[in-house]
Amino acid sequence: MTSTVGSVARFTAVGVAVLAGLAALLAVTARRTGAERAVESASDVAWVTARGVVEPRLDAAVVDGDPAARAVFDDAMRRYVLHGSLVRVKLWDASGRIIYSDQPGLADTRWELDGEELEALREQRIDSEVSDLSRPENRFEAAYGKLLEVYVGVRAATGEPLLFEVYFRYDAVEQAGKAAWRDFAPVALGALLALQLVQIPLAWSLARRLQRQQRDRETLLRHAVDASEAERRRIAGELHDGVVQQLTGVTYALDAARLGRPDEAARGAVIAQAATDLRAGIGALRSLLVDIYPPNLAEEGLGSALAELAGGLERAGVQVDLEVHGTEHLSPITAGLLFRSAQEALRNVGAHSGAQRVEVKVTEVGGTVRLVVDDDGRGFDGDLLEERAGGGHFGLRALSDLLADAHGRLVIRSAPAAGTRVEVEVPVDGPGADRRRPRRRAAGVGAAPGDHG
Repeated sequence: MTSTVGSVARFTAVGVAVLAGLAALLAVTARRTGAERAVESASDVAWVTARGVVEPRLDAAVVDGDPAARAVFDDAMRRYVLHGSLVRVKLWDASGRIIYSDQPGLADTRWELDGEELEALREQRIDSEVSDLSRPENRFEAAYGKLLEVYVGVRAATGEPLLFEVYFRYDAVEQAGKAAWRDFAPVALGALLALQLVQIPLAWSLARRLQRQQRDRETLLRHAVDASEAERRRIAGELHDGVVQQLTGVTYALDAARLGRPDEAARGAVIAQAATDLRAGIGALRSLLVDIYPPNLAEEGLGSALAELAGGLERAGVQVDLEVHGTEHLSPITAGLLFRSAQEALRNVGAHSGAQRVEVKVTEVGGTVRLVVDDDGRGFDGDLLEERAGGGHFGLRALSDLLADAHGRLVIRSAPAAGTRVEVEVPVDGPGADRRRPRRRAAGVGAAPGDHG
């Protein structure tokens, strides 16, 4: 739980940091967009004013500086143009002379026009920039603070190109940017906050799921290690108590025959017994090799491997009836898992059941392959299985974990004096494989007469 809370807290902290960064980026973008739109709006006002108010009044008298004409023009500018954030108007000719300004002290003065202003005058286009209030011709505008100046190329009635220039308070542009951010912020920040809140439970669920998967992996690994250790102990025990003891007995018998100088008949009996013991030892080693990994599982298929596995039990005096339906299309992983399941079930039959007869059947129905191992042994109470697992017998428990990891299942049914039935179901791998296989029976092994569990 602590790990989950810490993970979600870190995820939330990162999300909040990203949210803050996005909010700052949105603020900058929104204010910049609002300012750009305000500049565009000021340019539109200047363009409409230049074309609709200024150009129709630019007769020769205004251009020549006639006082009466200039007074009429000034009245029109103050009545129709100088309103709101627009605080200054100037009209220039190509030589840099200010023909008109609402600031009388600028009229008829000359200043050098820069390249962009001359280009706007000659090409009759519109442009804008932040005013450079340090220039001498802008000394009267310094009192207004930061200004946006927009200049538009116009023509007098005589055809002479002129430059109409207007100055807007820049705080109006900044206010437009702030207004755009205020309008946009609630929706944008609300959406980001909602996204963050939605992600927190998802992150919590994901963290819990990852934690469960980690625990499951650790459990499977622990079971695998325990099963591997138990398997090594079992193999060591079988080698020590079986083949090693047999070979030791053969060695003692041969040494005794060699040192005691027995007659020919006695020597023949010793050699015959030694041969019998060696064959039994070889058979036990072969069964042990099959237990470790069947050499013919990959080459000859599951049926042949199960037949060889059953042979070891038959050599111990147990009748094994094996029936295997078409398994040629099974993937190596699925075939190996079924073999491991049959191996564990038959090992328990030989070690604990006292059975005389065992049925092993492999069938496939509806995309699921099913293994059944059914014996007629003494059976056991269900509690005994839990006791064995708790006492360090990891075979069936590890097998159950492996099957669960493969989306399969293991079911064990047993009762005292009623035998034991082990059922394993695993999904079939290999989509598109031909499922219409003929029934196959391992050579030399009889068919099962039917379930009796």
